Amino acid sequence: MEKVVSETQYRELIEKDSYTVMKFTTTWCPDCKNLDRFIGGIVEEHADKNWMEIDAEEFQAIAEENAVRGIPSLLVFKNGEKIGHLHSKFAKTPNEVKQFLSDLA
Repeated sequence: MEKVVSETQYRELIEKDSYTVMKFTTTWCPDCKNLDRFIGGIVEEHADKNWMEIDAEEFQAIAEENAVRGIPSLLVFKNGEKIGHLHSKFAKTPNEVKQFLSDLA
């Protein structure tokens, strides 16, 4: 999964006319490492979406702007709008993540 390296890049990605999934994470987060164990298969199943990773500490203002209160969190954007937010307490299993993504359609 590609990492967001600038606020400009983030803004361009969320403006796309397709789904962009942002995985908010940090380097020290144990639940993030757990999510990393199974997210690859889900990314492959949802290859029609743009998948990006963003460090919630490095881009704290963006995390705050999007009400990211726990990590990992998955946020989905389309046309500049946040249309989905899977909070950290609900992102612990593959089934929770898959259900969240299927509810978008």
